Amino acid sequence: MNHLSRRDFLKGVAASGLALSSINVHAKSYDLIERKETTELSGNVFHLTINKTLVNVTGYPSIATTINGMLQGPTLRWREGDIVTIHVTNYLDEPSSIHWHGIILPYQMDGVPGISFDGIALGETFTYTFRVQQSGTFWYHSHSGFQEQTGVYGAIIIEPKEKEPFAYDREYIVVLSDYSDEKPSIIYRKLKILSDYYNFNQRTVGDFFAEVKEKGFWEAWQARKMWNQMRMSDRDLSDVTGYTYTFLMNGHSPSKPFQALYRAGEIVRLRLINASSMTFFDVRIPGLKMRVVAADGNNIQPVEVDEIRLGVAETYDVIVEPKDSRAHAIFAQAMDRSGYALGNLTTNPKNYAKVPKLDKPQPLTMADMGMDMHMSSMKKMPMKHNKYALKKPIPITQLPIRWGVGTTMRAKNPQYRLNDPGVGLRNNGRRVLTYADLRSLRSTKDDKYPDREIILHLTGNMERYMWSINGIPYHEAEPIRFRYGERVRITYINDTMMNHPMHLHGMWSDLETGDENHLVRKHTIISQPGSKISFRVTADAKGAWAYHCHLLYHMKDMFRKVVVT
Repeated sequence: MNHLSRRDFLKGVAASGLALSSINVHAKSYDLIERKETTELSGNVFHLTINKTLVNVTGYPSIATTINGMLQGPTLRWREGDIVTIHVTNYLDEPSSIHWHGIILPYQMDGVPGISFDGIALGETFTYTFRVQQSGTFWYHSHSGFQEQTGVYGAIIIEPKEKEPFAYDREYIVVLSDYSDEKPSIIYRKLKILSDYYNFNQRTVGDFFAEVKEKGFWEAWQARKMWNQMRMSDRDLSDVTGYTYTFLMNGHSPSKPFQALYRAGEIVRLRLINASSMTFFDVRIPGLKMRVVAADGNNIQPVEVDEIRLGVAETYDVIVEPKDSRAHAIFAQAMDRSGYALGNLTTNPKNYAKVPKLDKPQPLTMADMGMDMHMSSMKKMPMKHNKYALKKPIPITQLPIRWGVGTTMRAKNPQYRLNDPGVGLRNNGRRVLTYADLRSLRSTKDDKYPDREIILHLTGNMERYMWSINGIPYHEAEPIRFRYGERVRITYINDTMMNHPMHLHGMWSDLETGDENHLVRKHTIISQPGSKISFRVTADAKGAWAYHCHLLYHMKDMFRKVVVT
């Protein structure tokens, strides 16, 4: 008698779901049979429709959720200082929404159902209107269910009032995303049943013998014992991988790369946006340096690098200067090395760059669990020499915390690791951007000193796929309350083995990178495994705001409401 493994059983469940969805595809009639290529809309008044569209991204038909029939949605180009009006009509059979990620606006226009408005019901139109108070590279996406995963996202480009501090001849928007023919509900259900279902990078007996050869039996045995006692794997880099995802660049799969044309000698600006649901991308252009000039829409002191880790929801603007007519690959490999998104920067659309090989995935270390005392770059420094220590003490507001079944992981010695490029990028021979490299162009010397500090533990149980803040899931948590006008320092302690891209709506997060005079302004901050990181928020926007991890399948419970009164 044949016995199905748990994984094979789940694969069967998923296949059945895909078969049923395929039947539904052919049983229904859609006005939009093929998706439209992404186009740009500009001006002051916009009309967006959210609908279902039959697409073929992977070689098989599937149903995407699209904006104006486009996967990804249209690029919206605004002007700083203008009042924009966006009419969004929902033709889905469920409520929908659009959130303007990183945009400073009245909370009623933020687009988060259950917090800032009720959502957009079937057949209804919601009109967003607000004054554009910033400039740079941003994006938008649905904040309803799993619609972001199925296609409801797009780029926002805001032209500045004043001349930018860098020059370029042409620009391209580079939106990275992950697409699956599987329904998001099936992906989530499988993660809840078997959290490492999509991970095909697990350890083997051969790996153990290789470690014995490298480290000796005792050290290799102790390392395995420690990980086993914690019921964790040092190969758990991404929850959802290329096993189900096709990684896209501007809606193009690697089999038909996105084309970015230039003339020899031109200076090219690339606006990098990670609009994926679950994927961190490591971006490089072999043969070219990237000069990073903006982070999350805000200008920074330029930094020249070979590679950038682009966390979910982050944006970076880079300048590249190809000196000849060669084609160059825009190569964005997934952090777990299960696949990549691809673009072709070329003077001739018939010339394609050689595609780099995927890097070998690196395992997590004990430092990634906040437990390694031996890495010199992560040793705890005396307070008088610690550049991340505050100049003078401030009160700490104690929030409720719960340790239990939902918090099986705990960082014993979390450290600031802003100069750590992260797992997969350490010692790879390339110059990799880190948060320690970021310095704002604007001076923060006279910014208000923090009034108080809030410490938030990012918590979880990987085996049961449970995520929370301070061990308390969103539906059981009280709101976090800010007083209007106060300056709050927030410190994350990441007690999990995952990177968490944390996003506070409605207000800027001024990241502490070691230079008090040039705190870099961001809307999304990556908290590395087993580490801590701090930033400052001026509570200058009254109302109710969402605050959450931007990994789509973590967001349900690693979420808080922030109320500013």
